[in-house]
Amino acid sequence: MLGDPLMQRALLAALLVGLAAPVIGTYLVQRRLSLLGDGIGHVALTGVALGWLVGNAMNLVPHDVLAVPGAIVTAIIGAVVIELVRERGRTSGDVALALLFYGGIAGGVLLISLAGGTNANLMAYLFGSISTVSTGDLWLTVILTAIILVVGIGLRTALFAVCHDEEFARAAGLPVRVLNITIAVVAALTVTVSMRVVGLLLVSALMIVPVAVAQLVASSFRQTMGIAMAIGVVVCVTGLSITYWRDLSPGATIVVIAIAVYAVVALARPLLVRSRSHDPHPQVPDDVEVAA
Repeated sequence: MLGDPLMQRALLAALLVGLAAPVIGTYLVQRRLSLLGDGIGHVALTGVALGWLVGNAMNLVPHDVLAVPGAIVTAIIGAVVIELVRERGRTSGDVALALLFYGGIAGGVLLISLAGGTNANLMAYLFGSISTVSTGDLWLTVILTAIILVVGIGLRTALFAVCHDEEFARAAGLPVRVLNITIAVVAALTVTVSMRVVGLLLVSALMIVPVAVAQLVASSFRQTMGIAMAIGVVVCVTGLSITYWRDLSPGATIVVIAIAVYAVVALARPLLVRSRSHDPHPQVPDDVEVAA
């Protein structure tokens, strides 16, 4: 498997995506915007179809050569717009996400039809097609992953402050609007960088599920992010390795493994907590049992 150039590119892309996706997912979970990735993913689908339409009009070969750049631009615009709408309070967050969901899907299907393609052409972007990762795609993944990690980890203190308590961050003099837009933009980059691995419909799971697992065992924000990144790498590489031997969808396999890890950790957590329990006042009999 490791001697196959196609699998080498695919494994490296999966490793990078597994490392980057939980970083921004940690902030989205903290802000209770876990479904933002889904909304941006649907908008990115419109960008894929728009890139396809432009490539077809310019007679480029292949016609989808501009699909990924189109997804990046459209996802960033959509993320910024939804953040500005949320900030100004003109509509609630769930309504704004619903607009992204339905408008993105409808726009993608409509534009791909105008480009002369079929809905089947969108399947690779909806559910992932890591076997088609080219050297150019891999370099783009490296660049986007580097940006995500630099921003997500380098600005961790300020971004956490905004996500945890926006009013406190504003009172402390932090540029709240800029930081909120930064989170939205990085979320858009994360969606597009994960598109080839798990697909636009499943990308939010890769951003959120490892964070949910990490929260079960971590005791701080820093630990949550670190553990989530490790889990993301493990499930992505494991899922892709399984699909090398079995004819399964890589994106679906990765997400199912992540959810299985969550289920196992959630079931084992009470046992771990019980094993860590101790008697803070050994001189007072039965105080632990009374507190329980």
